[in-house]
Amino acid sequence: MRRALSNLLDNAARHAHRIVVAAAPEGGQMLRIVIDDDGPGIPAERREQMLRPFESGSAAGTGLGLAIARDIVAAHGGTLRLDTSPLGGLRVAITIPL
Repeated sequence: MRRALSNLLDNAARHAHRIVVAAAPEGGQMLRIVIDDDGPGIPAERREQMLRPFESGSAAGTGLGLAIARDIVAAHGGTLRLDTSPLGGLRVAITIPL
């Protein structure tokens, strides 16, 4: 999980000025971690594509960060979802079992 969170925070730091991270139990058996940023975000129609290996919206990126993070979260029995952040950029929401 450390690697997944590191990848996600590195991505946010690369594209945004402001990053907010929150974590809270959800339903007594799950943990929800949310990373919001004020960067350019990812258009809704490209989000699923950006979770695939080697897909990158940046010339400097390898396109592995989101794919690796998603795979790590899935290996822990969780889900990773991309959405629009209230800060105007990207929201990454992770839900994993406690």
